[in-house]
Amino acid sequence: MDPENENTVALREYEASDEHAVVQFGLRAWAPAYDAWRIILGDSLYKHEYPDWRASQTAAIQHSTHANHAWVATENGAPIGFVTVVLHDADRGEIDMLAVDPDRQRTGIGQKLIDTALDFMRTHGVTHAELGTGGDPGHAAARRAYERAGFVGLPLVHYYKQL
Repeated sequence: MDPENENTVALREYEASDEHAVVQFGLRAWAPAYDAWRIILGDSLYKHEYPDWRASQTAAIQHSTHANHAWVATENGAPIGFVTVVLHDADRGEIDMLAVDPDRQRTGIGQKLIDTALDFMRTHGVTHAELGTGGDPGHAAARRAYERAGFVGLPLVHYYKQL
């Protein structure tokens, strides 16, 4: 993290008043992934699978932040990152969503959010953490962050075909 900004970045529990900011930077953070998927799938398959990705991603963010344990990173009081956690059972937890404002990525904020999520899991007796992310170029930064945090990736492929 940039030592100059370290004192202005704080983490706290998510509040309903954070929703607008979280959705706005979340959509900007996920745009590169959706752009990559359009190239990979081609227009026809992409439009079928993601006819309005902004609306579906907004709904997913809203659901995850309301249904799960959630925290925000703030800078000078404004949300700039968020993470949500699902406790599945006695020993398994999942980072459901994580996003950092693209203007603040690569400054250590994602790592602070990951650490907060993992610490929360540990305090609840979770012994195994998991998460999912894409293998496309749009998710490269996310994969690097998760690998730096010690996560091990299992290559999976999701196939699509237009008939």
